[in-house]
Amino acid sequence: MNLANAKTLVTGGSSGIGLETARALRAKGAQVAICGRDEARVQKAAAEIDALAIAGDVSVEADAVRIVRTVVERFGDYDVLINNAGFGIFAPLVETRLEDMQRVYATNVFGAMLVARESAKHFIARNRGNIVNIASTAGQRGFAGGTSYATSKFALTGLTECWRAELRKNNIRVMQVNPSEVQTEFVAASGRPLRAFSDRKLIPADIAHTIVSMLELDDRGFVTEATVWATNPD
Repeated sequence: MNLANAKTLVTGGSSGIGLETARALRAKGAQVAICGRDEARVQKAAAEIDALAIAGDVSVEADAVRIVRTVVERFGDYDVLINNAGFGIFAPLVETRLEDMQRVYATNVFGAMLVARESAKHFIARNRGNIVNIASTAGQRGFAGGTSYATSKFALTGLTECWRAELRKNNIRVMQVNPSEVQTEFVAASGRPLRAFSDRKLIPADIAHTIVSMLELDDRGFVTEATVWATNPD
């Protein structure tokens, strides 16, 4: 697709992979809306890249509906969803609290579904669209402490496959990106200790580049899934 004509929504767009993806889309000429829970942070990020700011929590159904409706109303159309909002909580099974796992699933799984559902309604009506789900290599292989986060990304992979099977007949490309470790605020937000920055590990711009490249492929084809690893991290 020609991203200069794209009208896009990036969830979790105020920092990290979401913000860099929004920045890359704007650089291509796309109209971009970003959403997030913290209104001040979303407004600041949107001003930085000249995007539309929408405050809202994708895990709240009314917010998800409003976010997508706002994009359509403000842009007059809509054709790309970057389903990026997500976070992690990590603990051994014997220390995993139900409420923590429910919080992770509320955003990473149910929130992704809600925004995709509302977006798909519009895409089906126009018989064209793109959904890019940001999963993780954590959703390809489980690991100790990953009960909540890893399984949420396994679930997102299942959603991707279901939506792809349903929506291909409507010319809707459903794609997934699986980043390995990316140096963002994600680690600190999950409560784990930060590690020193390394120029040999992935940064958000690497994932943004992958997403943009997948979208730019002509609409007659699409890359179903892309996994991004650091070549030789320390």
